[in-house]
Amino acid sequence: MRIQLALLTAIALSTAAFSADVEVIVHTPDGAPVANAVVSVPGDLSAVPAPAEMPSMEQRDQQFNPFVLVVREGAEVVFPNRDRVRHHVYSFARGNRFELELYGREEERTVRFEVAGGVPIGCNIHDDMLAFIRVVDTPHAVVTDATGTARLTGISDGAQTVTVWHPYARGRNNLVTAEMADGQDRLEVVIDITAPD
Repeated sequence: MRIQLALLTAIALSTAAFSADVEVIVHTPDGAPVANAVVSVPGDLSAVPAPAEMPSMEQRDQQFNPFVLVVREGAEVVFPNRDRVRHHVYSFARGNRFELELYGREEERTVRFEVAGGVPIGCNIHDDMLAFIRVVDTPHAVVTDATGTARLTGISDGAQTVTVWHPYARGRNNLVTAEMADGQDRLEVVIDITAPD
């Protein structure tokens, strides 16, 4: 019994040693914080349970909320309509194309997203409605808050490549990458973004 307890303790301690929490701060070249950027590091999806609650992108006040949503490959997203008007939600994203024809208040529709990448979301009735879903192939992905901060937990020990995606980031596929050294728990990433017209 003592040997089993010692082994379990050693396993728990070694597991703790191989995971860490990191903070990534994203800002523009002039120091302004960048909200709604998706910060991610590589990881095995099968090693971390998927969230129990289905991710949601609601329509309220003729806007999508949230503006940027991050989900895992294969996740289903619910699109509830909280407006008094009907919406026709769609995306032409390669591999994640869908169309939810007109539906009204307190109705909802569900879409599964299978392919990693950025998915612009629009409404065929209200042209000013725009949002983005970032589909990722890692369990370690977080959207930055208003201060440009993302906190990731349970990151494997060792050097990591950090990826930052923003729908308006200048760069191939709206991506910027940075390297985080072994043992480093805080990183600043500078991205140049272009505001939409």
